[in-house]
Amino acid sequence: MPADRPNIVFVVTDQQRFDTIDALGASYMDTPNLDRLANEGTAFTNCHVTAPSCAPARASLFTGLYPHTTGIYRNGDEWRHSWVEDLSESGYDCINVGKMHTQPYETPMGFDERYVVENKDRYLSDRYYFDEWDKALKAQGITKQQRELYRQYDDYEDRLGAFEWELPERTHSDVFVGDTAEWWLDDKPNTDQPLFLQVGFPGPHPPYDPIPRYAEEYADREFPLPDIDDADLAGQPSVFDALRQHHVNVDHDSVVHQRDPTDEQLHRQRAYYTANVAMIDEQVGKLLDALDRNGYLDDCIVVFTSDHGDALCEHGHSQKWTMYEEVTRVPALVWASDGERFGTGRRVDGLCSLMDLGPTILELAGVERPEWMQAESLLPAIAGREWEGRDHVFAEQRRDGILDETAFMTMVRGERWKLVHFVDSDEGQLFDLASDPGETDNRWDDPEVADRKRELLDVLRDWRIRSQSTASGRFADAR
Repeated sequence: MPADRPNIVFVVTDQQRFDTIDALGASYMDTPNLDRLANEGTAFTNCHVTAPSCAPARASLFTGLYPHTTGIYRNGDEWRHSWVEDLSESGYDCINVGKMHTQPYETPMGFDERYVVENKDRYLSDRYYFDEWDKALKAQGITKQQRELYRQYDDYEDRLGAFEWELPERTHSDVFVGDTAEWWLDDKPNTDQPLFLQVGFPGPHPPYDPIPRYAEEYADREFPLPDIDDADLAGQPSVFDALRQHHVNVDHDSVVHQRDPTDEQLHRQRAYYTANVAMIDEQVGKLLDALDRNGYLDDCIVVFTSDHGDALCEHGHSQKWTMYEEVTRVPALVWASDGERFGTGRRVDGLCSLMDLGPTILELAGVERPEWMQAESLLPAIAGREWEGRDHVFAEQRRDGILDETAFMTMVRGERWKLVHFVDSDEGQLFDLASDPGETDNRWDDPEVADRKRELLDVLRDWRIRSQSTASGRFADAR
């Protein structure tokens, strides 16, 4: 192992779209701290998740394996192991503050210490538990804002999941996670061991619940709102129409979905969502300050990303469980406190997978990437060396309690074309992202592009066979 090993801080938000950072083109955002990471580091502008829901995407990210290899397809599926174990065994002090979405929620995962904060709105029947946030609120005699309370609002069904956080600011989940990470850095002695600190913010996952000063700041801003096009809806597979109706019928995460929302409803949802992102940006700034005053920024790498995006009513959909760009494309930033290590202000447009951040972190730590990993290191791109990116990225989702009209959905996306396949249906999706970046013209049944469809189906078949054989059984037995 190299003697000089950097501290590594890995910040993962939940359900944050790519278009939420000012430095990456979202001019309606105020994100000075994320802008700093992007402008002084490397920003991957075409990073896509391997699954459009939390636990499968996170298990893939923290193992470097596709969901069909991990066997983790749904929220609540058991997963106990990750490459964090490799970091710990190599001598890193591994700390988790916030959300990981493991099952059981408190499983070590290779961390020496865990301060777990999970979903804001948590209803898992027999798997209900009390995390650090619950305990802190209880100790203060505070009842958490969540679905049972929101349902009492007269306009609950009109809010699309957008609510003000009315309790003290310090009690908000994202503020609590930021404060806990800051407390750990301030109160724990700085040892000779290099630090791996994973910070998982629960937001901007719904309920979209910014504290009042951020809700007020974003309430009157102009945002690009979804134009829910009838032709777009008519061209969607029946699986997705059933998914839309499911969200109308069931208020997951305090979101009551509307098939035909008003501009006022759409604006409030977008304003509260982006306000929550801005709140997290503030916490990232406080985290950087705490790292600095405790000596960790002398040699530190910060990696920032999210587990997937959020439809926010684009294409008529709520939250995730689809393969649209708003869901699959996420920010991915890598920043070094020593700007001379990799250079600054680099934008990398090649395709990469979210799980590629795993072997990247291992290599930054001086730990060899395991041969069985299906993820690929991004270090050559970060270092400015020759790097072409992936030819295709893939995502998959098995039937769960929400996407329940198909047994299995898979996406393959190249630089120009995207295909979405349903294993039990003749329907699907095919988009030419060059001429149709908004993904509103489904060309699945268009004979003019039948060759392109066949080509992508072949790519999907070959990928599944190849990836299944290269890592088969590697993770399942240890899960």
